Amino acid sequence: MPAGVRIRRGDVVKLAVLRHEEGVRLEAERLLAIYAELGDMRGDHVIGRAIEEMAVQIADMQRYADELRGTEAEGEALILAAGALIRVARRIGLTSVARVAQDVILAARAGDRPAQAAILARLMRIGDRSLNAIWDLQDLTLAPR
Repeated sequence: MPAGVRIRRGDVVKLAVLRHEEGVRLEAERLLAIYAELGDMRGDHVIGRAIEEMAVQIADMQRYADELRGTEAEGEALILAAGALIRVARRIGLTSVARVAQDVILAARAGDRPAQAAILARLMRIGDRSLNAIWDLQDLTLAPR
């Protein structure tokens, strides 16, 4: 509450709670193609490696934003990490992750730090949800019909 503001007895203060729930876009066909081409064991390995690589890129992007705040090096490092994330996400069909990573690049190039921070937070949320979606799909039978 701002300094000097008082609430009289009987007044009700209402707080809004924001929930950031956004659907993820996952190309299940891309995952099916990987498994069809490589088989179950190798497909699991390729998907697992891609997930690990995505987690590393997202963590690196957050670290660059935290450690190099406002420097030209931050922008360049973010752009490179986001580009790598886009390639990996597209390879395994995570289109929403790729799209949000592209938004990070646009904000970094524009030098818009508040937008960049908001988009990175969104990327973290969508990345987590996307990885959960992949794990859920891996639990299903991925054999083509």
